[in-house]
Amino acid sequence: MERLELTVPGMHCAHCERAVVEEVSALEGVASVSIDLETKRVDVTGTQLDAAAIRAAIEEAGYQAA
Repeated sequence: MERLELTVPGMHCAHCERAVVEEVSALEGVASVSIDLETKRVDVTGTQLDAAAIRAAIEEAGYQAA
């Protein structure tokens, strides 16, 4: 399993969390997505994770990954 950690400064509520989780979870190879709204951190685990695709999915949800 691989792990990728990103910061998404624009997240601040359960709706934000749900939108990001839905988009990122739909990507191939993603096993789980966890979000800490307090630290604005998104942790993705899976196999053969594509950082660019994960960033694009976060943008599709309406947020920018740092």
